[in-house]
Amino acid sequence: MRRHTRRTLLKLADTLEEAHSLIRQETDKGNADAVISLLEQCQKCAITIGESIEASEGEGTKAVKQLEDYCEGLYNISGEVREQRSNSAKTSKWLQKTLNNIKNSLIYDISETLETVFLPYKASMWDSLESVWRKASEADDTEALVIPIPYYDRNSDGSFGEEHYEGADYPEDVPVTDYRKYDFEGRHPDRIYIHNPYDANNFVTSVHPFFYSKNLKKYTDELIYIPYFVLADPDPDNEASLEGISHFIVVPAVINADRVIVQSEKMREAYVKVMTKEAGEDSRQYWEDKISGEGSPKFDKVKNTKKEDLKIPEEWEKLIDKGDGSRKKIIFYNTSVQALLDNEMKMLDKIEDTFRVFRKNEDSVTLLWRPHPLIKATISSMRPALWERYSRIVEDYKAGGWGIYDDSPDLDRAIILSDAYYGDQSSVVELYKKTGKPIMIQNAEIINV
Repeated sequence: MRRHTRRTLLKLADTLEEAHSLIRQETDKGNADAVISLLEQCQKCAITIGESIEASEGEGTKAVKQLEDYCEGLYNISGEVREQRSNSAKTSKWLQKTLNNIKNSLIYDISETLETVFLPYKASMWDSLESVWRKASEADDTEALVIPIPYYDRNSDGSFGEEHYEGADYPEDVPVTDYRKYDFEGRHPDRIYIHNPYDANNFVTSVHPFFYSKNLKKYTDELIYIPYFVLADPDPDNEASLEGISHFIVVPAVINADRVIVQSEKMREAYVKVMTKEAGEDSRQYWEDKISGEGSPKFDKVKNTKKEDLKIPEEWEKLIDKGDGSRKKIIFYNTSVQALLDNEMKMLDKIEDTFRVFRKNEDSVTLLWRPHPLIKATISSMRPALWERYSRIVEDYKAGGWGIYDDSPDLDRAIILSDAYYGDQSSVVELYKKTGKPIMIQNAEIINV
């Protein structure tokens, strides 16, 4: 039985207990009509509880048999009241004992299951939830559902633009439930996991407003937020360090979630300090209890992915193979949204310069270029002129056929497959550090003429 269902039924049982108290009072007053009416209401409530149990557990449960006996007892008591031969004390004792048995059967004789829902929006960010989902899906007491949700690019005026739904882009072993076929209100999942922190506060993209954290709280007992990104661990005792990441912390999901899981204990300490500063010293214990430093599933994904398990596209293999049975070194080239916004045309010059260098060395090195998945949505909205040139660079690179262009959802494949990292400072660097492989950060100011 679902935990939510059990809680609902136990609350109904509590209303029966309240009705029993009223039955005792009205019996002592000699108010037969009121007693009979209360007994009928108790019977209807018991039938509702029994039907819910059978819908969940099937027929023949101990609890349903007890409820049937309870209803029969209510009928008999009603007859005694009509005949004015009821015993108030005896009736109250029987009602309480029978109800206690029903409650105990609900609690101890019926196993509990949790319905846990995961709501990713971009398939490329699934790794921020995947290991938690896998653990939940393997638990005997949990039904774990992956429900990808739609999101929109924002137009320059802030309105919603193109809608995206990436339900078909998840790994083959991840069963996907269509969000249009899941009744959040009716099912009321016990837990909901999200990785989108912004609600309406993202000026580049937005998930559908139904899936804002402030709204999802209404449809679950526990809303859990895990960031889709990882950052360099801050110094929690350094105000400048905390200020530098505060815009990642003071977000709707952190405020609205019942639980927040971050990448490390240092990051947890930073979250607590930033949110306490934001909400007041009296709130410290609240944030201490709410925020956990259990670790990011993104780290789990990198740690658990093996090179031999990767599915490498045939066209990639052709670019990696030297032709003599040996393989070229693979350099993961990562370009970020922020670097483009900060450096604009200089960064485009840098990208083109990088391509010239690696193309000269294509006999021994393969460049694997993986731009941040939100570059198109961000640059086309915020820097239209920049986007025009950037899109030409992308098309020229693809047409050249000498390097790999990776716009797939699978970031971890690029991390594990490559031999070294080159590119912008970003959250990808923090993941790449876990591999122990070389990392070099590019500088837009340095061009190889």
